[in-house]
Amino acid sequence: MSLKRVFRHLVATGFGARRTFDQAALAAIEGAIAESERTHGGEICVAFETSLSAYELLRGVTPRARALQVFASLGVWDTEANNGVLIYVLWADHDVEIVADRGYNGRVSQQEWEAVCRKMEKLFAEGRAVDAVLAGIEGVGALSAKHYPASDRDELPNRPVFV
Repeated sequence: MSLKRVFRHLVATGFGARRTFDQAALAAIEGAIAESERTHGGEICVAFETSLSAYELLRGVTPRARALQVFASLGVWDTEANNGVLIYVLWADHDVEIVADRGYNGRVSQQEWEAVCRKMEKLFAEGRAVDAVLAGIEGVGALSAKHYPASDRDELPNRPVFV
């Protein structure tokens, strides 16, 4: 456990993330998800988390492990075709994780998901947080469109959430 990481999490407040992802940004992200889902049958969810608790930090919870917990708690796995995808942003760590349901196994490689994450992290590093999330939605949508034909079912909410 890095002291630098602990410090970042302890001083992180929701103010910075919520200022960046204000109502206009959340509406733009929600619209991008809806637009993307018109081109494929996958389901995209976006979740932001400001920081981990001191307990989680002491336990060594990684961004990936936390993303898996959020995936389960939001019910992203609960789609008929097992084609839900979570884009998880851990603000204090400047980390992006993508968790895809088992319907993507054998269809989309881990490297393809990681490429979307790295592109998002690059945009975050440039100070372009909203653009980063929009690029992530575009990347996930492109991967989903290859494997799930368009459908008019919308099984999960499109509005991004703060957890």
